[in-house]
Amino acid sequence: MIKAGSLLYAVYICLIIAIICAALLYYANLYNALNLFYNLREDLYIHNQSAMNYALADDKVTEIPFEENPEINSIIERKFHGLLETVIVSTTFKNDTISSIHFVGKKTKRTPALYLSNYSVPLSFSGNVKLIGDKFLPSKYIPQKHILNSLNNLIATGSIEISETNLPPINEIFKQIPIVNNKLKKTSQLGLESKDVVNSNSFLKETILVRINSNVLDNVIFKGNYILKASDSIIIKKSAILEDVIIIANKVKVEDGFRGNVQIFAEEKIKIEENVVLKYPSIIAINNNSDKKTEITIGENTAVYGAITLFGSSILKIDENRIILNKNSKVIGDVYCSGKLMMNGFVYGSVYTNKVFTITKSGVYENCIVDAVIDNTKRPEYFVSIPFLSTKNNDEYAISKKGF
Repeated sequence: MIKAGSLLYAVYICLIIAIICAALLYYANLYNALNLFYNLREDLYIHNQSAMNYALADDKVTEIPFEENPEINSIIERKFHGLLETVIVSTTFKNDTISSIHFVGKKTKRTPALYLSNYSVPLSFSGNVKLIGDKFLPSKYIPQKHILNSLNNLIATGSIEISETNLPPINEIFKQIPIVNNKLKKTSQLGLESKDVVNSNSFLKETILVRINSNVLDNVIFKGNYILKASDSIIIKKSAILEDVIIIANKVKVEDGFRGNVQIFAEEKIKIEENVVLKYPSIIAINNNSDKKTEITIGENTAVYGAITLFGSSILKIDENRIILNKNSKVIGDVYCSGKLMMNGFVYGSVYTNKVFTITKSGVYENCIVDAVIDNTKRPEYFVSIPFLSTKNNDEYAISKKGF
């Protein structure tokens, strides 16, 4: 005869077993759902990466379906942040979306180390000079001048061709600067009174225009899709943290010791002081559409990873527009100057200029390069040049940096 207490225990045991079985089934279903979720996310990431690679190969493509799963689709959008082109790839499945953004550019297969327009006297040298790579010069012969109290030594490799009277025309996209904010839909007024606040804006969102009330950027942090604009001048202090932002002003000064990644567009003057590092890809640019004198100065022991350009001035105003690369300064990238260029540093890339000049205690020497290095072979393999000139259709797109 079964006791009532034993029957109750049996019911409890059956209930516990049922709960355990239900829990196991629940966890099994949850595991399968998570497995399907992660497999789907993996498919989205793989297709997103594949779509980015496809976009690099074909700059006309705007949409890529996923053959293995027709419900997965990638949309490709291209736009400019200053002079840097960005590619945004959004991959969707129902309500799920994965987006990625990269800065891209065309990787030119061959560029000259030096292009000096055939406008005035031939190129000469003094001191220790290296010109490594192909060159376009007014003359195939590079004479020496005895300016310094030291021996002259020229190391030159690569071919020499006779240059044209004018520089190769600059890319049309450059002519839009510094007018880069006309189409902004969202602006912000900020007095920069709050310090040590991280201002971050994704490139997947609208660009934020920040109008600078003070002319000093000190103890501020801006990362991403920002344009910082002043009505007159901006001084960037060492304490400022800037990443991927655009700076627009009449005059810009970057003080000693600053490190960051910026695009600087000015109307009259840009001065980069000593011991500054502008990380890749940074741009320093002046588009002179007026009769004003313009100047870009790079201080001693300063490194610029990207591009420096001064253009727009008339050929009659060459002497009033100049770029100065001081002693031991480095440009890892390209320099384009429609005025005149003074070099006492290193350029690991390409130089395009109408004139070269040197100032010493004894005077000013036209088209004389002194104690300088231009070496096109030392440009890093990963480097994607800023498109100074119109690129050819067979030039390959490549990623310069991943955005957020």
